[in-house]
Amino acid sequence: MASNAKAGPGKAQKKGRSAGGRTTVATTSVQSSRYTPPIAKSTKTSPKWMGILIIVMFLLGVLVVILNYADLLPGGVNNLWLVAAIGAIFAGLILATRYH
Repeated sequence: MASNAKAGPGKAQKKGRSAGGRTTVATTSVQSSRYTPPIAKSTKTSPKWMGILIIVMFLLGVLVVILNYADLLPGGVNNLWLVAAIGAIFAGLILATRYH
């Protein structure tokens, strides 16, 4: 081995020190053959009230569940209140998936 690079254990060259200099040829940037469309100038943004509505729907669903089991809703403990609570939570989830 006639190079100036210091050898590591077992006469292996240390990382990053090749004897011949660069191992890859420096080239100019290669153009991709795939088309990438430009980013639209008008990106979708949700109105500010939508984020608030998502949180309100989640909290309303949880509140109805708690009030139902505490027997504080009209009609006493009723499964229809639970269905309404699940519906409110589901509506909040659907709104959250459409939020930008």
